[in-house]
Amino acid sequence: MIYLVFAAVAFLASVIGAICGIGGGVIIKPVLDMVGILDVKSINFLSGCTVLAMSTYSIVTARISGESLVKWRTATPLALGAAAGGLLGKELFQAVSRSFGEQAGAVQAACLIVMTVGTLIYTIEKNRIPTHQLTNGVVCVLVGLVLGLASSFLGIGGGPINLVVLFFFFSMGTKTAAQNSLYIILFSQAASLCSTLVTRAVPDVSIWLLALMIICGIMGGFFGRKINKKIDAATVDKLFIALMTVIILINIYNVVKFLAI
Repeated sequence: MIYLVFAAVAFLASVIGAICGIGGGVIIKPVLDMVGILDVKSINFLSGCTVLAMSTYSIVTARISGESLVKWRTATPLALGAAAGGLLGKELFQAVSRSFGEQAGAVQAACLIVMTVGTLIYTIEKNRIPTHQLTNGVVCVLVGLVLGLASSFLGIGGGPINLVVLFFFFSMGTKTAAQNSLYIILFSQAASLCSTLVTRAVPDVSIWLLALMIICGIMGGFFGRKINKKIDAATVDKLFIALMTVIILINIYNVVKFLAI
């Protein structure tokens, strides 16, 4: 039963993540926190590995098929900054976890609420907000650093905030931003995973559960890419807005839950 729950969450989150460019971690992390079967560190690890597998599959497949929308000159400095930020975010989470114990989940959930509400407001109003076109490589690296730090600390892959940044600072359309977001997520999650392996901080999780979630993440990425090609940008935006609303409610529940521990 536990494996079925985790597989379903990983698959559905990855389908939506591939459609919207959010990676799926912003769904996996709060939903599994809400279910409460595993501790916060284990959920962070499983979520990160699933997101990494899905984003890698999506980016490589798009590249091979000639359907890639990644703006390499912009996205690569962002991704490199995100990789460094991923390492910093990992250290930040470890520090918070040492200070707050299992209630570190409440800190993460509260940060997710703030981030998600801001993302939701921007998405609804984005057609009225002027955008920019940053080109400076150093600035792109610094922006990526912040994105990677946030995504690694929160254990979500960073998708929603990635999209807002790509919309606002780089004037990308919805589908272009989605692919570039996955590219950035790939780097930040890879760096975070490498840090976990090097420092031997891998939580005690079943290898079979990890493999199942990775497989479901890749399958979700496959179906998500198929669906993304068949729907227009307006539909993607509507799905994203609905998703952000649900995630806000889940995280409010999680804050109350963790504080009650």
